[in-house]
Amino acid sequence: MDLQNREQFLTKLAKRMGKSTWQTSPEPMPELVNNYPMTRLTDLTQEQLCDEFINFAKVMMADVVVTQESDISQAIIDICEKYGGGQIILNNDSRLADLGVMAAVQGKYDSYIWDESKSESNIQYAEKANIGIAYAEYGLAESGGIVLFSDKQFGRSVSLLPEKSIVVLRKSRVLPRVAQLAKILDDKAKQGERMPSCINIISGPSATADIELIKVVGVHGPVSKIYLVIDDL
Repeated sequence: MDLQNREQFLTKLAKRMGKSTWQTSPEPMPELVNNYPMTRLTDLTQEQLCDEFINFAKVMMADVVVTQESDISQAIIDICEKYGGGQIILNNDSRLADLGVMAAVQGKYDSYIWDESKSESNIQYAEKANIGIAYAEYGLAESGGIVLFSDKQFGRSVSLLPEKSIVVLRKSRVLPRVAQLAKILDDKAKQGERMPSCINIISGPSATADIELIKVVGVHGPVSKIYLVIDDL
């Protein structure tokens, strides 16, 4: 289509749509009635945000365990015992190692650490594992969701394939809602930081109510989601 025919075609199309002419730039956004996407829950203290997060997480059928950093090794063992122990896979995350989570689990269970050089083995073990353990970047108070970043050392399979999923989160990393997460990511991008290969926002165990509005848990992911929340405030 040459330029002249293109102009005629677009003008004709615009008239059929009730417009006098066609335009190449979008119309300005209408004035917002409110700014809730950026301001909702931002008036809360960090402790109040954490309370909102925990309450909503429980509504979403997540099990929440709050502990002090000094007690996290025993807390992770207690959770693993409660949920059947067995084979456990962990992300190769230095934060889990620094907290003593890796050492505690490796000392008691048949455990496997995600290895970026063994892609097939990672997935095969994750499929067989009873529990997967990951470290959350953020929590979202509005939805009770946790935010996981994926890269070569943090496999998505660790939080998606095992029957039970444990996620470690610090209270200080709870955000009001996804708008604040988007702002953080936008700032990182503007500073030239490398973005995660995948960003997962997960609220509770896998569930669906597609069939006759009957809720079924564990259809396409973990049956149980456990948040191990470190009280660092």
